[in-house]
Amino acid sequence: MTVTDILNSVKFVVTPEGRQSAVVVDLDVWEQIVTLLEDAEDAEEIKKARMVKEETIPWKTAKKELNLGE
Repeated sequence: MTVTDILNSVKFVVTPEGRQSAVVVDLDVWEQIVTLLEDAEDAEEIKKARMVKEETIPWKTAKKELNLGE
């Protein structure tokens, strides 16, 4: 589901004066919103991690050093 699909699926609660005051979404849509937010947060963390210049070692070397097998 895209952001546009989500926005088109919400229902607004309107005050007697006609002002939007809340949003109602189906549970399935809410779960998709949470997933999108988590994915965005994960992407930002990955971006930050890639900016840090730390020494890396190959996975094979790490496994060997940790006695995790070949």
